[in-house]
Amino acid sequence: MAQVCPVCVVAIGAGLGMSRWFGIDDLITSIWIGATLYALTSWTLSYMKKKNWSFQDDGIVITLLYIALTYIPLYYYGIIGITGNTLWGLDKIIVGSIIGTCALVLAHWLQLWLKKQNGGKVYFYYQKVIIPFLALVLTSLITWILIK
Repeated sequence: MAQVCPVCVVAIGAGLGMSRWFGIDDLITSIWIGATLYALTSWTLSYMKKKNWSFQDDGIVITLLYIALTYIPLYYYGIIGITGNTLWGLDKIIVGSIIGTCALVLAHWLQLWLKKQNGGKVYFYYQKVIIPFLALVLTSLITWILIK
């Protein structure tokens, strides 16, 4: 799992907070939840690698830990599992989280690919931040258009 920059984590968190504050559909909001989970997991694993901390299946354990720390409180407070708040038979927050995780993974891959195509250099300042953030904004916008 590749490291996601700390600025990206802050940008993702800000997007999540703003979408909930504006009363945006849970499917859209949860795109940012999924991206945040991916970013935090990759950041934690990168930190552990720098410190030479590892254990068997650490990627799976850290991922499941962040998922549990996110979804158990959401379930406990009645945010997940609301009747009728589903898409394709699954809770909108779960579906959106999967979409958001995939969007961030693809954006991160695109950013690395672009950098490789340019001889290891970025095409523009803050490329590592802008591409993932724009990917999440576009994913949110496309999802909103599709559900309206």
